[in-house]
Amino acid sequence: MKRFLSKYSFKYPRSLVYMLQASEYNLGEFFGWLRRVENFKEVEQRKKLVKTFKAQLLLGMIAFFIGITLAVVLVKGDIFSLLIYIILLPHVLPYWLALCSFKLSIIQRPIEKMMINKAKSKLKNHKALKIGIAGSYGKTTMKEILKTVLAQSKKVAATPDNKNTPIGVARFVDTLDGDEEILIFEMGEYYSGDIKELAEMVNPDVGIITGINEAHLDKFKNIERTTETIFEIADFLKNKENAKLYVNVESRLALEKAHHLSKQEDITLQICGYGERGVEYINEVGESNWHAEGSETDLSGTRFVLKNNKGEGIVVSSKLLGLHQVGPLSVVTHLAKSLGMKIEDIELGLKNTRPFEHRLDPREESGGITVIDDSYNGNPDGVRAAINFLKEIKNKRRFYITPGLVEMGSKTEEIHKQIGRELAEAGIEKVVLIKNSVTAFIEAGLGEHNFQGELIWFDSALDAFKSLPSRTISNDLLLYQNDWPDNYQ
Repeated sequence: MKRFLSKYSFKYPRSLVYMLQASEYNLGEFFGWLRRVENFKEVEQRKKLVKTFKAQLLLGMIAFFIGITLAVVLVKGDIFSLLIYIILLPHVLPYWLALCSFKLSIIQRPIEKMMINKAKSKLKNHKALKIGIAGSYGKTTMKEILKTVLAQSKKVAATPDNKNTPIGVARFVDTLDGDEEILIFEMGEYYSGDIKELAEMVNPDVGIITGINEAHLDKFKNIERTTETIFEIADFLKNKENAKLYVNVESRLALEKAHHLSKQEDITLQICGYGERGVEYINEVGESNWHAEGSETDLSGTRFVLKNNKGEGIVVSSKLLGLHQVGPLSVVTHLAKSLGMKIEDIELGLKNTRPFEHRLDPREESGGITVIDDSYNGNPDGVRAAINFLKEIKNKRRFYITPGLVEMGSKTEEIHKQIGRELAEAGIEKVVLIKNSVTAFIEAGLGEHNFQGELIWFDSALDAFKSLPSRTISNDLLLYQNDWPDNYQ
């Protein structure tokens, strides 16, 4: 009944447009979300409708449809027809919206293709070194570290926010001055061929694969397809002279694929592995290997020293949290050195790196409470990194708050039980779970591995935010892991 009544509100049309926009105008995902909604008044809990031209045009089309059809019914003057109209209207609106969106996409596609071709042509003639970043996780952090460090002595531009689709890249390219020395591109993958399309558009000289895991497994269906899609950047670089590929060797799937790639005959691509040990070539032995020593991390940041085979050293001191950042910081240092940057510029750039919004982002709150916002990290490796960081923190009572992960596909139960195991083994004092379709699996994992702390449940994240301040004391540490998107409520 609540679902039925929630359709009869002024907010319902706006909710529909928001759902379509948040589904990235994918009609299959839109109708899947539509079937799951229990109350349309609550679909904008996390985010709000972005009033783009397209969104406002769709709202206008809904208003036009309601006005025209109502006028026709009123002209007939039949009370029965009016009653039928009122009952059917909210059920018909989603299909009208989908039809309008489909028609707009027909108009939109050639315009976007023209924008993409224009950007492709501009990039082909652009003399900057182009860096492409692909992976299931860690792309934005890698991009921001690169931008911060390389900008110490180079003119650098990077795709903003999460603009990692062809049209997003095209809009970014349109803003370029043309005299940039380095261009950095984040590449998003949702379906097979996505990275191939972006690589052909961007024409990168350097590729970075940040890792592979089950993120977006709902879309890819199997991890092999995810791996092949992400390594499409390597397939592109294989055919380019003097190209270089960095691969996160702490990602088992990425490492295995990189080793397989390195054994191919007549390959000229330089492949470097990076991780907590530093940076080493996978397919050749060179003097450019850099090894990390003395790595340590706490709430103030991460510190270590990189040394190469010649005995040269670079002091790395960053405000980024967690030993999992040793790898990205090392690969950026390695790349900066290979581009001829001075060591003092590299070290200054590294000192300027800091947590990025919603990614292990710490803040001090009143009452001596420390909060770490990791709400953007919604993948198994991000979870593991956060828990491992909490293990490094001593003399604080630690809260781990999560609604679990989405898009884990057939691995959902296994992954969430693993999270429970890791939390139990880390000895976290307080685990706070938000009730939904996956957190019961975390509870099961906790129970199976003899969790000794306190398990706290809330019906929603908002309830947790309101209640937790009354449950905390000075010197407590609260880590918020992942944000449950509206379309999974």
